[in-house]
Amino acid sequence: METLDCTGLNCPEPVLRAKAQLEKALQKPFTVIVDNEASRENVLRFGRSQGCEVRFTKGEDDTFHITLVPGKDSDKTEHFNEGDYPCEVPRNDNLVYVISSDTMGRGSDDLGWALLQTYVTTIAEVSPLPSHILLYNSGVKLVTTDGKALDALLELEKKNVTIWVCGTCLEFFKLEKDQKAGNITNMYDIMNTMASASRLVSPF
Repeated sequence: METLDCTGLNCPEPVLRAKAQLEKALQKPFTVIVDNEASRENVLRFGRSQGCEVRFTKGEDDTFHITLVPGKDSDKTEHFNEGDYPCEVPRNDNLVYVISSDTMGRGSDDLGWALLQTYVTTIAEVSPLPSHILLYNSGVKLVTTDGKALDALLELEKKNVTIWVCGTCLEFFKLEKDQKAGNITNMYDIMNTMASASRLVSPF
């Protein structure tokens, strides 16, 4: 059985490839492999619209294997319109780091501060870079206290990483005049950034 590997492809490309295969070998079943639910649903819908028997299984690598068997219901074939098969593939590049404390882990505060300094410094070495770093509660101290973390945050800003610092938290700790990096923000922006992130990473 012919297999079309459409992993990594956005809609409508998997549907277009399935259409081309269906036209090339009208009576031969084939399998389409996709790696997101939107493409899976579109290929299933396309197969049914063309009178095919369709079924799918999930692979061990989180892919979907969709089998189309042509000719079962040829009288149910519908007109093909590429515009009927759009899809939104979730972005995986909107990474957000959340830092809500000035120490990492439990136990010694001095050790926790040192660990967090190294953690923030290492962010630039991990791919992909985050779109945002959110600092709140005592995490705001990272932009008011000299150290490796502050230097790393300043460098990350140069790489277009947005650093948002909770204004209420700065006021609580009486650190408003000591801010050396980032932009002051509010709870709405913090929550909205979290909600729209593809991934949230925190050292806590």
